[in-house]
Amino acid sequence: MDEQRLTGENINEPDNQEPFEQTEGAEHLTLRVSSSIKERRVDKYLQGRLSQFSRATIQKLIKEKGVTVNEHYVKPSSKLSPGDVVDLIVPPPEVKEIVPENIPLDIIYEDEDIIVINKQADLIVHPARGYKKGTLVNALAYHSKQLSKGSEEFRPGIVHRLDRNTTGALVIAKNDTAHWRIARQFEKRLTRKHYLAIVHGVPELLADCINKPLAVHPVIRERFAVRPEIGKEAITFYEVLEKFRGYSLLKLDIKTGRTHQIRVHMSYIKHPIVGDEMYGGKIVYRWQIEDKQAQPEEPLMARPALHAWQLELIHPTTNKKMAFEAPLPGDFQQMLEELRKFRCV
Repeated sequence: MDEQRLTGENINEPDNQEPFEQTEGAEHLTLRVSSSIKERRVDKYLQGRLSQFSRATIQKLIKEKGVTVNEHYVKPSSKLSPGDVVDLIVPPPEVKEIVPENIPLDIIYEDEDIIVINKQADLIVHPARGYKKGTLVNALAYHSKQLSKGSEEFRPGIVHRLDRNTTGALVIAKNDTAHWRIARQFEKRLTRKHYLAIVHGVPELLADCINKPLAVHPVIRERFAVRPEIGKEAITFYEVLEKFRGYSLLKLDIKTGRTHQIRVHMSYIKHPIVGDEMYGGKIVYRWQIEDKQAQPEEPLMARPALHAWQLELIHPTTNKKMAFEAPLPGDFQQMLEELRKFRCV
């Protein structure tokens, strides 16, 4: 049974959960368990006190370390006793509707079942705390009258995700049958995803497999890290396509889809992605590439230089194998052109 009494010791940290972020509209709340409450699960207790949130939302909040009992992190199934002090960050009210927004989409392919887009940078895939508008879901609601219900509330059509500043190929389901059939392909690793990245330095091995398990960073909740003791399997293959002085262009294939997987793995082998400041990458300016003196100018790459280049899947209705390629965004292409001009080896 997944039940644990509360003691003076810390509960094990949850593995590989996306971290809770306190955002505008969130508030801190302290609750003291009354004498009438005995042997009640933390998630059920909070659901009774916070009726505006679903139990699934409360459980996610607990797993994301948004809740402590007697100043210790707990599991949703942990039992409460009279006098226990529950501290939590109450998130803003859940999104009640999806507002259609006329956000431009670069559509690579569309039919009655799927949409494949080339996602632009600075676009969050679905609404979340603090981001209820301006997401890909809001754009899809404007573009298409028909989308799948999605695997989670307020994520219609969303089968898989890309980070906010990762560009490239993303498939959206327009009906529920297409959704579960494509989702099953991702689950069974029948899809193929090829990424391009510009990294600092040139790996010693020009092609290799990185097989290192990932979980939430032990100290910084917004990050992930290689953690063999509790991490989930994460496998990334890379190949050096072009070498430059101080940089290289890599093709990467992922066999698992962990959060920040490519970014963490490249940082782990000491070749972080250009512009990925969270994992050790640096913002790059033209004067640096051209070996000139520092001068005020806009950076060539002010975001991680990571692009979901190609996506291969089986069409959910025709059962035909399909391959899609997303053209490089302007900043990525410009960075490559500068490297080819000034940093060839």
